[in-house]
Amino acid sequence: MNRETLPQPDDLGVYTFPEDLIQAYRAHQNALAARRRTGDASIIGVTAPHGQHPYLIEQRRPEGRPVVVIEPHHDDLALSASGTFLARPRPLTVVTVFTDTNSADRAVKARYPNRALVSDLRAQESRQALRPLGARHHLLGHVDAAPPYRPYARDDLDRVTADLEKVLTDLGDAEILAPAAVTRHPDHLLVHEAAKRLGCRWFWDDVAFWQTYALSVDDLYLFHKRSAGVLSGELTDITDALLDKLTLLYLHSSQLQPLHAMYRPIRYAWTTGSGLRSQKSPAAYAERFYRTVTS
Repeated sequence: MNRETLPQPDDLGVYTFPEDLIQAYRAHQNALAARRRTGDASIIGVTAPHGQHPYLIEQRRPEGRPVVVIEPHHDDLALSASGTFLARPRPLTVVTVFTDTNSADRAVKARYPNRALVSDLRAQESRQALRPLGARHHLLGHVDAAPPYRPYARDDLDRVTADLEKVLTDLGDAEILAPAAVTRHPDHLLVHEAAKRLGCRWFWDDVAFWQTYALSVDDLYLFHKRSAGVLSGELTDITDALLDKLTLLYLHSSQLQPLHAMYRPIRYAWTTGSGLRSQKSPAAYAERFYRTVTS
């Protein structure tokens, strides 16, 4: 789909944007189906484990320097940074730290009444979402934090750092990407600190889904205070990969019902893209990253 035809929130914002996005997404899926019928083997099918909803997406061909993504939870890469790797695929290894979880939307909890079932569901979602990126996946098995949230323990940070170091040993010169920890979530803060210990200098803006956390004035203030002079922001245009990013969000759809709640990260990408928008790029969507400032 041409980027000029992608929907943009109008003055009514959240009330009209979803329907426009639904129509654009259906057209995109129909176009992929037409390519598949002509024998295009790059169009693959993926399935959302909860509900068994099928989707089509183009298989990416990674090239360039490998990247190892350290994500706190199974959906964090998809929410915050997947558009970048759909638009500019690189050889990818994803390490998910907190995979022992009971975090699922309450609308689906009846079907997944214990930690083992929820953890398995979320792992299945990740496997489907990472297929188009050709990513390898490591699950570290740590238990995620539960509300009411408390600061993470130093011993937990040490254990996660040690486990990550073992994984990184076999990945050679891969570039590390981790959350910037804009949110107050202790798992994000812990992974951010562990990644820094291991030499990470590239971080993603992890606010696409945490409206009640990261978009609050106090959290943003504390993040800017902590990162001022340390991190430098940059934007990546994901307009051409926007609808495929929505597919990855749909694959994690059991985590938020109804499905239209998954449009919030897309709206956020449109807002973030304001820093790129111009007459030459009238419908830019973007993801925000940070790099460590070097002297």
